[in-house]
Amino acid sequence: MDPQAFIRLSIGSLGLRIPGTNVGSLKPGIPPLSSSLCSCEIRLRGFPTQTTTIPFFSSPEATPDSHSIASSFYLEESDLRALSAPSCFYNSQAYLEITVFTGKKESRCGVGIKRQQVGTFRLGVGPEWSEGKPLTLLSGWIGIGKSKVEAGKPVAELHVRVKLDPDPRYVFQFDDVTRLSPQIVQLQGSIKQPIFSCKFSRDRVSQVDPWSSAPEGSNQDHERRERKGWKVKIHDLSGSAVAAAFITTPFVPSSGCGWVARSNPGAWLIVRPDPCGGPEAWQPWGKLEAWRERGMRDSVCCRFRLLSEGVWGGGGEVLLPEISINAERGGEFFIDTDKQAKAANNAQQASPSPIPSPHSSGDFAGLGPAVGGFVMSCRIQGEAKNSKPLVHLAMRHVTCVEDAAIFMALAAAVDLSIEACKPFRRRIRRGPRHSM
Repeated sequence: MDPQAFIRLSIGSLGLRIPGTNVGSLKPGIPPLSSSLCSCEIRLRGFPTQTTTIPFFSSPEATPDSHSIASSFYLEESDLRALSAPSCFYNSQAYLEITVFTGKKESRCGVGIKRQQVGTFRLGVGPEWSEGKPLTLLSGWIGIGKSKVEAGKPVAELHVRVKLDPDPRYVFQFDDVTRLSPQIVQLQGSIKQPIFSCKFSRDRVSQVDPWSSAPEGSNQDHERRERKGWKVKIHDLSGSAVAAAFITTPFVPSSGCGWVARSNPGAWLIVRPDPCGGPEAWQPWGKLEAWRERGMRDSVCCRFRLLSEGVWGGGGEVLLPEISINAERGGEFFIDTDKQAKAANNAQQASPSPIPSPHSSGDFAGLGPAVGGFVMSCRIQGEAKNSKPLVHLAMRHVTCVEDAAIFMALAAAVDLSIEACKPFRRRIRRGPRHSM
């Protein structure tokens, strides 16, 4: 399997200080920086803006955590070409831009309170970005905002570390809808190479299409009230089953509603072959729970739990933050320790542990906790379209074909969860109304 070239642009070790003062306030009425929320918006042309908080340092000797990652961008060759090419809509020079604010967006008594902009830092995109080598573009304190001290106010300084690291990926795609048992091909430019086959099945109770309209008086109503017995097996080119996903908790409507709710999610068990067992012996690797959130735009929420028994010697489980996917339009399920640590920190939770490998050894080929970053992503379509999942895997987490197969089983389970979480439609027979 040949990987595709990707570059990881990471922005971390963030901190803000104002030399010569312990407590700063840039304008009357703005709280001191040491007691207010400092944040920044990170922009790179062609990518969504990312927002994160910044710690304020009142002591000139203090420095931020040198290993912290606040934001990451993943660039493929086409992204680098787009950033380097001039455009009539942009300046010829593309930048990484970090704009720092103090205060927070809120409203009091119907009056909006604006954040105060402290300053902006820009770093130009250069030819070294395309060299594919590890490179630290910047690390240390740099002045932002005005170049001079005005009215006795010191210049703010931003501490930042900007790094480029090669992060090659394997890219796979399901050739057809998952429930039609498609081939899974690896994409390398315009070349599609078959790598796996996907076999979907469901038990006898689930054979009927569970979300089609049933005729009145149908005996299939009970069958339509639960979706269970669904199985996906991933086979290699020799026909051997190398990974699988099974529904272990049926997808059923919660009491008082017609959809799978958070209080009673459906669940998949993601498994790999047990080398010490027979041909149908499996080892659990992960558990995927899914349910439907109702609103103006319904979403399907996925919660993945890595079953890490035997990993790091102590056993236990690793629970990753929930991911919401637009039920109608689809979206992306991902495992990315940078993004998920940030989400956990924003929710005042502990950062997730690094993700162990699905390799038979049960670890990530000896990679330490400092590796982190992108592990996998799965882009799927929503209910209105026939989904052909597109899966990206970080090369450093794939040591053999079986490593990739377990993520294909997880991707298939995520894709099928969109269908399993569709609302249950039940026709209610209404008899004639009799007047007294």
